[in-house]
Amino acid sequence: MFLNLKWFKFSLCSKKILILTYAKANEMKKQCLECHDDFAGRVDAKFCCDSCRSSYHNRTNIEGREEIKKVNAILKKNRKVLAGFNKSGTARVRRSFLLTEGFNFNYLTNVYVTAAGKTYKYCYDHGYLESEGEYLTLVIKKDYVR
Repeated sequence: MFLNLKWFKFSLCSKKILILTYAKANEMKKQCLECHDDFAGRVDAKFCCDSCRSSYHNRTNIEGREEIKKVNAILKKNRKVLAGFNKSGTARVRRSFLLTEGFNFNYLTNVYVTAAGKTYKYCYDHGYLESEGEYLTLVIKKDYVR
């Protein structure tokens, strides 16, 4: 099969990748969102090549990941502390003991309020009920994942 090269456009993006595109008379010139080179392509094209598309999305998705990692680390630590004090399914422990182990009361995954008005605060499947005074009742939610 013979390929007529007069219908194709050769270009090189700033990442030194050879781009071969079919040149149509009605194509618009666009600018790549990653390397900012001009290119011709489909009407909805935003990138001159797959490498630029991949680099752009990797760069934009990294924003905010550090904050998510920090929150997840705190939640995992909270669950580990609760699980360490609650081996049997229910336990009573002083609030200060949890704080000593590094528990952060500001980070939870969900809150459950019973019909009686009791508020259980959970970190994944491990939770606690604040009692009067210094004590907390630790619980494990059995049907956490259905």
